[in-house]
Amino acid sequence: MSFLNQYPLLKIIRELAQKRRLEVFLVGGFLRDFAIGRPCDDFDFAVNRNAIALARAFAKKVKGAFVLLDEEHGCARVVKKERGGPRTYDFADYRAQTLRKDLWHRDFTINTLVVDIGACPADAELEDIVQDYRKAWPDIRARRIRMASVKVFQEDPLRILRAFSLKAALGFEMDARTRQQICKDKDLLRDVSPERVRDELFKILQTNVAARILKEMDRLKILEQVIPQVRVMYRVKQGTYHHLDVWPHSMETVVQLEHIYAEGARHPDIPLYLAETLGAARTRGALMKLGALLHDIGKPESKRKQDNRTLFHGHERIGSQIVSHVSRMLKLSTRERHALMDMVACHLRPGYLSNFKSPSAKAVFRYFRDTKEEAVSVALISLADQKSTRGPLTTEEDQRHHEEICWRLVHAYFENKKNVPAARLLTGDDLIEALKLSPSPMFSVILREIEEQQALGKVTSKSEALALAERIAARLTQGEKHG
Repeated sequence: MSFLNQYPLLKIIRELAQKRRLEVFLVGGFLRDFAIGRPCDDFDFAVNRNAIALARAFAKKVKGAFVLLDEEHGCARVVKKERGGPRTYDFADYRAQTLRKDLWHRDFTINTLVVDIGACPADAELEDIVQDYRKAWPDIRARRIRMASVKVFQEDPLRILRAFSLKAALGFEMDARTRQQICKDKDLLRDVSPERVRDELFKILQTNVAARILKEMDRLKILEQVIPQVRVMYRVKQGTYHHLDVWPHSMETVVQLEHIYAEGARHPDIPLYLAETLGAARTRGALMKLGALLHDIGKPESKRKQDNRTLFHGHERIGSQIVSHVSRMLKLSTRERHALMDMVACHLRPGYLSNFKSPSAKAVFRYFRDTKEEAVSVALISLADQKSTRGPLTTEEDQRHHEEICWRLVHAYFENKKNVPAARLLTGDDLIEALKLSPSPMFSVILREIEEQQALGKVTSKSEALALAERIAARLTQGEKHG
């Protein structure tokens, strides 16, 4: 099948461009991915002028969604739902007078392959019409990420992160000069909008090599430009349960979490759980890696010495507040922010359960009640945390038991999801009508305890629930009198 027949909307772009006497070239990622046999649904077009007007006309013609990206630099996007999912079509004016000069302003050589849409024969195969002005083919064959010019990062500092996201997605390596230039220009990342930084970071987190890429970013001091809060974890010593300081331990936790993902891929429910999107196209699995990286970020502030022991009491609560700030800084959604806070605030809970040979039903119920939808996230991060802890006081027996508890929680969560939840025995209205209580904060305490006793099978009827509610109300009222 010819190239234009395979992607028929490109014919419409050609017709619109010819009608307006515009030069339109398909450039960048689509052609790169085609060259390495990787599927891609994103098209980038360089237009000699009026790219925004061309994008508007194209959106109107195909009934797609038009998005103005950058009016000053003439950039716009069209999103069109097609079979197999949405495709994006980005249009941008030349960044120079000619196409050849424009290619010097592209980010990396591997993104400088070109197809002249206006001159593309209707029956042409793509491999026969791709042009290479900047030696893209040699770098693609060598699987090498090389900057198109020494000014690429100054023109758009986000390209520093893009170098790492491309490495994560493609498995390519950066050449030495590109890495050196990244180190010189890394401070420029501070001027990039949080939304753009977030999107590039999550491209990395959503790959299965995120831990390796994060470690490289850390070595080059790029990661601290993206999340400055991590600096507090540098050179913070831990107690004898740990073999690593706080920061390398946090990095190792991401490594172990990716191993756990690979192990959990055989589970019928875990892959779907990890793939759920909590904000835009960002998955829970990617957010969990961020949670693993930041799970101990509260330790530096909480560190104390007591009887020659190093303690971090309350670090999970402090860390939860810090990751709230990180979430806001990265412009994460409210749901992502709350999920990340729960991951950090509760990451010690499975460890508390593993202090017992067999945790009580009440303790397990409270775990699920408090962690809610993040019960699996918390259990898996806790497991990764434990696997990253191999100090002299850590025993293999304790680690095996902790792992058993974590997987037991994971399986119980999915089993509970399949069961229809029992109807509530009491409501606030029942407390008012049957017990003649006035609405107060006491209601939440009463209803919460009844819910727990119902889940444990100790209260099975409305009459039993009312009797228990009356006892709880009397206890709370008596407590207030003595208080």
